[in-house]
Amino acid sequence: MNEATYKGSCLCESVIYEITSEPQQFYLCHCEQCRKITGSAFASNILTKTAEIVWLSGSGKIRRYDHPTRDFTKVFCTECGSGLPFVTKSKKRVIIPAGSLNSETVILPSNNIFWGDKSGWIETGLKAKHCEDFPE
Repeated sequence: MNEATYKGSCLCESVIYEITSEPQQFYLCHCEQCRKITGSAFASNILTKTAEIVWLSGSGKIRRYDHPTRDFTKVFCTECGSGLPFVTKSKKRVIIPAGSLNSETVILPSNNIFWGDKSGWIETGLKAKHCEDFPE
């Protein structure tokens, strides 16, 4: 794969970042921790080789939560709570929440991981009616 430049931000755009790295994987993770930390059915994370995250703005509004007993991290904006990229504790990878990107990715999801932990309603939800806006 080739290096790609990732540009993204939090929802309120207080924090803006840029990363140039080679994408390795794009996973949809259904584990309990990812469901809880995102408040959703799964986390959508792009994993890259270690690279520097360049915080273009808002670096003072970034917080990091490292779970005390597991290798599990969440980095987020203190204004709006949006997930942001981070270097793993091992310093071997960067995790980019795909929803924080400002444009489409150069890599597509390759695996639904921890499928056995998935929400009981995810498959039904994906088959539900698709609406362009709020349903009438």
